[in-house]
Amino acid sequence: MLIATYDKLLVVVSLLVAILASYTALDMAERINTTSSQHSRAARFWLSGGAVAMGVGIWSMHFIGMLAFRLPIALGYDAWITVLSLLIAIATSGYALWIVTRPQLPLRRLFGSALLMGSGIAGMHYTGMAAMRMQPGIDYELPLFLVSILIAIAASAAALWIAFSLRRNTPHVQAARAGASVVMGVAIVGMHYTGMAAASFPIGSVCMSAREGVGIGWLAILIIVVTLAVLTIALLTSVLDARLESRTAKLARSLAEANEELTQMVLHDHLTKLPNRTLLEDRLTQSINKAARSNGHFALMFMDLDGFKAINDSLGHHVGDRLLVEVARRLTTTTRAHDTVARLGGDEFVILVDLARPDDAMPVAEKLVEAVNQPFRVGEHELRVSASIGIAIYPEDGSTRHDLVINADAAMYHTKRAGRNGYNFFEPSMNANAHHQLQWLQDLRAALERKQFRLVYQPKFSLPDGPVLGAEALLRWQHPERGLVGPDEFIGLAERSGLIIPIGAWVLDEACRQMHEWLTLGYTDWKIAVNLSAVQFADPHLVEVVRSALERHQLPPPCLTLEVTESTAMHDTEASLETLQKIADLGVEIAIDDFGTGYSSLLYLKRLPANELKIDRGFVRDLSDGTEDAAIVSAIVALGRTLNLRIVAEGVETERQQQFLTAVGCDALQGYLMGRPMAPDLFLQTMREQHKSAA
Repeated sequence: MLIATYDKLLVVVSLLVAILASYTALDMAERINTTSSQHSRAARFWLSGGAVAMGVGIWSMHFIGMLAFRLPIALGYDAWITVLSLLIAIATSGYALWIVTRPQLPLRRLFGSALLMGSGIAGMHYTGMAAMRMQPGIDYELPLFLVSILIAIAASAAALWIAFSLRRNTPHVQAARAGASVVMGVAIVGMHYTGMAAASFPIGSVCMSAREGVGIGWLAILIIVVTLAVLTIALLTSVLDARLESRTAKLARSLAEANEELTQMVLHDHLTKLPNRTLLEDRLTQSINKAARSNGHFALMFMDLDGFKAINDSLGHHVGDRLLVEVARRLTTTTRAHDTVARLGGDEFVILVDLARPDDAMPVAEKLVEAVNQPFRVGEHELRVSASIGIAIYPEDGSTRHDLVINADAAMYHTKRAGRNGYNFFEPSMNANAHHQLQWLQDLRAALERKQFRLVYQPKFSLPDGPVLGAEALLRWQHPERGLVGPDEFIGLAERSGLIIPIGAWVLDEACRQMHEWLTLGYTDWKIAVNLSAVQFADPHLVEVVRSALERHQLPPPCLTLEVTESTAMHDTEASLETLQKIADLGVEIAIDDFGTGYSSLLYLKRLPANELKIDRGFVRDLSDGTEDAAIVSAIVALGRTLNLRIVAEGVETERQQQFLTAVGCDALQGYLMGRPMAPDLFLQTMREQHKSAA
């Protein structure tokens, strides 16, 4: 027998090529598995490319091992048979990759596939051996021959199981693939060299391919370079594609998150995260369709928070926002999961409740009112609000979204007018009131543009001799249909709608204009008084509005007196003190109106930069010696004297009242006894006549 030797360097190279080919195969399995569920065309591309790369790698390991084989005769290889062995390697690799990318790999399939793949690898090896075309033929030792085939089958089973297990891109998978590649490479090389060891070459053997076939001199280098290039390109392509897919996946996730966030923003209130008007309309439509199909019922509850505006104005919007979040949380926990709690804006909420019977809405409304009535802890503040709820039932109170919303809103305003803090079911009569309020609001909005507001002036008289001190400006609305309307009929609506801010600014401007006109006529001792509503007083632009009115009409600030009710001034004392001080810094005088009707702290009262106290007409109306009202008036006058404030009594209608107020020391009187509110020209004429008669 001819003695065979091996080129140790090529043996090592064949082992490295086997390991690299195994790693490429494992990576390709992951790429095929990733793309197969998304793009079948891409999966076929990776399967074909992976089969070529893996087949070339395994075949190259085999052929480099063949090139490492040395005999004391010239050797060569038949080109066509060699190509056939390469095709067997590629086909076997393609089958292996296809198997490991199946959803499941049961033992029966694993063993069958290992048998087929092992036979293919063995066939590649022995076909490559046949490419030498030895004469006489190669003798194989049967035991080693069978062992090599068993090694091929076992190696194939191990490779298939490892590839199937590591086909997903999980944490630490790269390290696992590297270790598995070494195991697979050693197994494949072991099969090859076992098969080589099984071959025997009789003395006198001749290689028929030595002259006609391909020589081994430069072929080893060429195969090594080409194989490494193929495997490297395959790996780089796989890595780059994996990175591109990872970035694409991240971008897709980012787009999905952005889309979800955008949907959240479009359909939900940004503050409370509750459904907004858009989402509410969609759910209301769904509820109508569902109830219409099943002849069912549901309730639409319109809720408004009582007392929220005062908290928001006095403590700031940040506190108001946190309170709204707490209210939303409490409403959500009070209702069922399949009910809808939505926020329309401001302090308005809508609750959509499925009902078995229409009467079932009553306990739900009671729970909501009770939940809102409990105190809220917002930072260092313990806050209390209440809920006014209006309820409309489908289909009794409306079969469309518009009708249900309008009727629930009308029922809510009925609750407001009835005293708040409760609920009312819609009744047809409420619609008339709702339409009346809506028309009244529309007329009020147009009143400023159409210059329908008027100021009338009620004189103030000094005691005891009674010269005119000036006038209080009182607002009237010259309605085109209802005639002259007093403030009691529209100020509340103006405050609720926010129109009191522009109306109040107009009153200030007109009063300053009129006072400047009187100044030019020589009435330099007069002052003009203007009332500020609670909403107007809380307006952060109030001081600037006052300053602008004074500058516009060149009116000396001491000629203007701003009247603030006691309850308004004492609502949020620190904020009120700051606002009043800014007004006083302008030089404008301040009067505390309706004194005695609210709850005052003397500690804060003495800090107010006020110039005047006005005794409420409620104390003056029933005034007589020895009554409680007389004692209260006397105490107010004494308090005002102590604080160096002017004391003005309003609502004086009888001489008895005038005498008593003069006796206790009031500085000025105002009321129908001395003069009713008058238009400015009549006011001036009347004051002139009284001045002449007094002279």
